[in-house]
Amino acid sequence: MKKLFFLLTFLFIGLSGFAQKNGVISGKITDLDGNFSLPGATIRLNIGNKYTVSDQIGDFEFLNVPAGNYKIEVLYIGYQTVSQDVTVEEGKNAAVNFKLSSGSENLSEVVVIGDRLKGQAKALNQQKNNRNITNVISSDQVGRFPDSNIGDALKRVPGITMQNDQGEARNIIVRGLAPTLNSVTINGDRIPSAEGDNRNVQMDLIPSDMISTIEVNKTLTPDMDADAIGGSVNLITRATPNGERISATLSGGYNPIREKALYTGGFVYGNRYLGNKFGMVFSGSYNNNDYGSDNVEAAWVKDDFGNVYIEESDIRKYDVQRIRRSASLAFDYKFNNNNTIFASAIYNWRDDRENRFKTSYTDIEANYDANDAIIGYTGTVVRETKGGIDNKRNKNRRLEDQRVQNYSLRGEHLLSSKLDLDWSMNYATAREYRPSERYIEFEQEGVDMFED
Repeated sequence: MKKLFFLLTFLFIGLSGFAQKNGVISGKITDLDGNFSLPGATIRLNIGNKYTVSDQIGDFEFLNVPAGNYKIEVLYIGYQTVSQDVTVEEGKNAAVNFKLSSGSENLSEVVVIGDRLKGQAKALNQQKNNRNITNVISSDQVGRFPDSNIGDALKRVPGITMQNDQGEARNIIVRGLAPTLNSVTINGDRIPSAEGDNRNVQMDLIPSDMISTIEVNKTLTPDMDADAIGGSVNLITRATPNGERISATLSGGYNPIREKALYTGGFVYGNRYLGNKFGMVFSGSYNNNDYGSDNVEAAWVKDDFGNVYIEESDIRKYDVQRIRRSASLAFDYKFNNNNTIFASAIYNWRDDRENRFKTSYTDIEANYDANDAIIGYTGTVVRETKGGIDNKRNKNRRLEDQRVQNYSLRGEHLLSSKLDLDWSMNYATAREYRPSERYIEFEQEGVDMFED
């Protein structure tokens, strides 16, 4: 009862602010040509030293603004600075929206029009205005490279190294600290590890084309979970667009080592309905890669008579097929300028089919004649496999099925000119499934070996 009393008292005090003579200024920052939101914009109000920064969907607000006439100025890297007059009335929310256009420079008789990478401009603005040490990567920058997953994209961030598995980046290392000391979030919500024996989040689970922005926070702020010593990676999914958006991608390749085709496809559709009150966006991705590696390793030794021979030797052949499937859906409903509800979901599913063939020659000892010359060898031969015979089919391979999903619901409510209420709830789960996993090993000792 005591907690409920304090909560009701707090809400009453906040709601009483409606009777005060101050107002609110709110709005959205978008691109003039593409009509997409611009996060990280600096918005200045010509009263005192007030400024704010637009959020991930381009929204901003000034609370507790006295009634009167003001001028708002918006600054954004790669765009022209714009300003607009606004009138604030007592107890009301003054809505003002800005559409920014790319800047151009006139040099006497030459006009240079700079259509900068607008996505990277968004990343630079967010990085500049963040309160901590942060690196931000936009989807435009990721799209410049053939990165099939988020881990490969993170390799390009300063201070970040990745632990690889079969050539793909999997576990993140921030400033030299182990993956277990870092955290990964989706839209600010913590996601678990698909492996049950550690807290490493597998970055190769999520396709790179499913994420709008990647934030690497190398220092934590009080609003973040204090469960990471090295740093925190926040993966931001696509937000609902300001108008209809349709895009599709398709790419392919060929792996000459295993003579297999590689292909990737993606689709995005979003729009707004009900007089722009309701927005939705759907994203889907499919990626199929076949990898392979052939490896020969040997350890040499020199005996007491100066003879050099192989003491151990490994011959390995790996066949790997990785299929990623991902789907995400996001909604928002704007009741009015003061109340908005957001919902989002993302589902990632990766199949890792692998077969290993390994032949090891170990404990090799030389056999000598009466003149201390090598006439042969004796050792142990070990043959191992993980998936059975090599018939170029995938069904016999070891299957590692990993899935991670996240569902969230949040709201933003302007209760008064002094009280802003934001809330969120989420559910995240991850798992790994290895059906019928088997390892087969044949070992034969005392095998006679000869040089050919």
